[in-house]
Amino acid sequence: MAKRTFSTLETFLIFLLVMMTAITVALLSLLFTTSGTIGNHKDSGFHDFSTTQSSLATQGPTASQVSPVTYIPVPPLFQNFSGYHIGVGRADCTGQVSDIDLMGYGKIGQTAQGILTRLYSRAFIMAEPDGSNRTVFVNTDIGMVSQRLRLEVLNRLQSKYGSLYRRDNVVLSGTHTHSGPGGYFQYTIFVIASEGFNNRSFEYMVNGIVKSIEIAHSNMKPGRIFTNKGIVDDTQINRSPSSYLQNPQSERARYSSNIDKEMVVLKMVDLNGDDLGLISWFAIHPVSMNNSNHLVNSDNMGYASYLFEQEKNKGYLPGQGPYVAAFASSNLGDVSPNILGPHCINTGESCDNAHSTCPIGGPTVCIAKGPGRDMIESTQIIGRNIYQRAKELYESASQEVTGPLASAHQWVNMTDVTVRLNSTHTAKTCKPALGYSFAAGTIDGNGGLNFIQGTTEGNSFWDTIRDLLLGKPSDEIKECHKPKPILLPTGEMSKPHPWHPDIVDVQIITLGSLAITAVPGEFTTMSGRRLREAVQAEFATYGMQNMTVVISGLCNVYTHYITTYEEYQAQRYEAASTIYGPHTLSAYIQLFRGLAKAIATDTVANLSRGPEPPFFKQLLSPLISDISDRAPIGRNFGDVLQPAKPEYRVGEVVEVVFVGANPKNSAENQTHSTFLTVERYEDASAAWQIVYNDASWETRFYWHKGILGLSNTTIEWHIPDNAQPGIYRIRYFGHSRKQSILKPATIRSFEATSSSFEVVTA
Repeated sequence: MAKRTFSTLETFLIFLLVMMTAITVALLSLLFTTSGTIGNHKDSGFHDFSTTQSSLATQGPTASQVSPVTYIPVPPLFQNFSGYHIGVGRADCTGQVSDIDLMGYGKIGQTAQGILTRLYSRAFIMAEPDGSNRTVFVNTDIGMVSQRLRLEVLNRLQSKYGSLYRRDNVVLSGTHTHSGPGGYFQYTIFVIASEGFNNRSFEYMVNGIVKSIEIAHSNMKPGRIFTNKGIVDDTQINRSPSSYLQNPQSERARYSSNIDKEMVVLKMVDLNGDDLGLISWFAIHPVSMNNSNHLVNSDNMGYASYLFEQEKNKGYLPGQGPYVAAFASSNLGDVSPNILGPHCINTGESCDNAHSTCPIGGPTVCIAKGPGRDMIESTQIIGRNIYQRAKELYESASQEVTGPLASAHQWVNMTDVTVRLNSTHTAKTCKPALGYSFAAGTIDGNGGLNFIQGTTEGNSFWDTIRDLLLGKPSDEIKECHKPKPILLPTGEMSKPHPWHPDIVDVQIITLGSLAITAVPGEFTTMSGRRLREAVQAEFATYGMQNMTVVISGLCNVYTHYITTYEEYQAQRYEAASTIYGPHTLSAYIQLFRGLAKAIATDTVANLSRGPEPPFFKQLLSPLISDISDRAPIGRNFGDVLQPAKPEYRVGEVVEVVFVGANPKNSAENQTHSTFLTVERYEDASAAWQIVYNDASWETRFYWHKGILGLSNTTIEWHIPDNAQPGIYRIRYFGHSRKQSILKPATIRSFEATSSSFEVVTA
C-alpha cells in the first residue's frame, strides 16, 4: 500500500496537536508526586495475608487508610448434604458520574455527564459442604479490573475475614463496559487516559466490590449448581477478520465461524430448587454504546443482567432483590456487537478491509454500527439476544456440577518469560510496547487521527516526535516486538511511575469439572480457543478428564490484548495492543498449563507465588478540580426550570429540568441511593409508590455543566408501553458543594419534586 502524504493544513494541525500533547504530558509529569512505591505485598503463600495490611496501611493520601483488623467469624455451615454452599450478593459500584473520563475508548473529551443505568458488583461464593475449600467469583460493571483495585479489595477482605478469601481463590472480573468511569488505575498510561487518579471513584468501586462479597458471605446456604452451554446467533461479528485469516487454514477449518458463539451458563439453586443466581460467560465487546456517549451505563451485558434480574426479582426495583445474574466477559478481543459491520459513514460503502479505511475520508469514517436506530436501541437488541439465550440455557440446565473446589494463582513477570516453542527452540516475552495501529483504534471507535490499522512500518514524523518527548525505544525492545513498529515503548518509560505493569496475575479456579481461567486481558477468538484446548489437555493428562474450560476476561490486572502469533504479524489494533510481544499467547498457555497441572496433581502448595506487584504512592489527582456549586440568583438547588406537561401518552418522553448541582458530590456523600425516582400515586394507600429509579433503562439523568459552578439537570422518563395509567411525578436527589477558602468543603443533600402529571393509554 502506498504511503499516505499529508497536506500542508493537515501537517500544521498535526504539529499543533503534537505540541499540545507535549505540553499536556509535561504538565502531567510535573503534577505527579514521584515518591516511589510502597514495598511489595509480602505473603507467605496462598493461606496467609498477615503482612499485607501493614504494607498497604502506608499507602498515602490518594488511597484509603486501612482500618484495624476486625475478623468476621465464619458461621458454622450445614454439612450433611450433596452440593455446595452458595452465596450471592450484589452492590452498587457506580462511582462518579460527572467530571470524569469514561474508560474504554480513550477518546479525549468523552467525560461522564450523567447516568443511564447504575453499575453493580455481583459476587458468588461457592464452598464445599464441610467448608474446607471455597472460591469467589466477582463480576463487576466496569471496563476492566485494575491491579490497584484488586490489591485493595484483597487487603480489605483480609482485614475482615483473615485467610478465608485470598489472592488464589478470589477472581475479580470486569464486564468491559466502555461507559463506566475511569480513574482507578495506578500505571501511568491508564492514569493519563483517565486524566488522573480519582480516589472518590476508586473508593466507591472498592466499597461496592467488598460489600457484594460481604452480602454473599452472609447469606450462604446449601444448594446445587448446574451447567449448560449453547450457541448464540445474530449477536456478534469479528472486527478483524483479515487478522483471523492469518491463522493456519487447517486450524480455521475446525471451526464453523471466526467468532466463538458458545455461551456457558451456571445455574445456582438452593436444595428446594429455588433460584439463587446465574453466571454466564460469552465473548462480546460491550461497545454497543459508542464513543459519543456521555452517560454512565453497563452496556449490552449489563442490559442482559438487568432483564434477567428483573424477571427473577419481580416486585423489586432494579438493583434490588435476592436473585443475582452476572454476564461475564470471555475471549472478546476481536468480537464486536456492531453486527451491521463497518461502513464508510460518508458514502455507505463497506470498509471491511485489512486497514479499515475508506477511499474518501480514510480510517476516521470507517465505523461499524449495531442493529438499532441508535446506540441505546442497539444495546437493548444485543443485550436482549444474550439474555434470551441465557434464559433458555438456564431453564434447560440439567448437568450438575459436582466435585471438589480448587484454586491456583501466581504473579508472573510477563516481561521475562522464556517460552518453549518446541523441543529445540525457545523464545522470550518483551518489555511492554504499543504499536502504531494502537493509535488507529477500531471500527467500534477509531483513534481520530490518520493512523491506520495494519501498519507494519513506522513513520519518521511520529518517530521523531516520540523520541523528543518520550525517548527513543532501544534496539532490544524494537527487535523483540517485530514486526510491530513501536509507537510507545512503555516498558522503558518509568516516569513518574511505570507506564505498564510488569507483574501480572494468572489464576484458575475449579468447581468439579468446570475450570475458570482468569485471564488479565482481552484474548482474541483463536487465542481463546488455543488456551482452552491447552488447559483442557493439561487437566486430562493428569487424570481430570472432560473438563469444561471457560475463559473469564478482564480479570485482576489489565494488560490490553492477546493475539495469536500469526495474527500478531498483521498488526491490526489488537496485535499492536499485545504489549508483551509476539509470544505473549504462548507464554500464557505455558503458565496456565502449569496452574492446571498443579490443581490436577494436588501440588498447588508447591507453586511459587512469584514476584509481588507494587502499590504506588500518591498518583496524579484529577485535572478537573472541585468547585462550589451555585444556584442562579433567586433560585435554589432543585428548583424546577422546565415543568412536566399535564398529560402524556405511553411511548412519549417526560422531561423535567431542575436547577442542578454536580453529581460527583453524591459519590462522596452517599445519603441517597439514586439520583431520581419516578413515582405513581396509589389511591388505595393514598401514597406515592416508586416505580422507576436511575438504575432503570427507561430513565435518563443528564447533567449540563455551566460556568462558575452553575448547572442544570434534566431527567427523562421514556414511558414504556406497559406503564399503568395514572398520576405520576418525578423526584430529583442531589448534593451541592460549598467550597470556602481555608475551610474544608461542606456537602449538603437536597431533594426536589416535579409537578404531578397524568399518563394515559394511547
